[in-house]
Amino acid sequence: MSEKITVYEKPTCTTCRNLANLFKENDIDYAKVNYFIEPLTEAKLRELLEKAHLAPFDVLRKKEPLCKELNIGEDTSPDEIIKLIVENPSLLQRPIVEVGDRAVLARPIEKAIDLIKSEK
Repeated sequence: MSEKITVYEKPTCTTCRNLANLFKENDIDYAKVNYFIEPLTEAKLRELLEKAHLAPFDVLRKKEPLCKELNIGEDTSPDEIIKLIVENPSLLQRPIVEVGDRAVLARPIEKAIDLIKSEK
């Protein structure tokens, strides 16, 4: 595979760890971005959402207590949700896998394998 694989993750997240194990088992090389240490910009988040064909509300961790505290709902504007996710990375569902001009929210993690296989 010629396209670089990048995983946007939180290393302590169980789903992210499960994805790392899946990639290891399948001998898949990839770059990791811990977006809590290397924060996503609004532009990069918009790019990932576009590549994944997802709306900002789709990647929001709706059960995250901060989501309720900030009163984020379906009526919150997409631009506001993006701004809030960038300011509060815990609001973003993870992991997000990017390969070339495509991306996927890897929930379940097998979606990442499907994306990678489709790129071959």
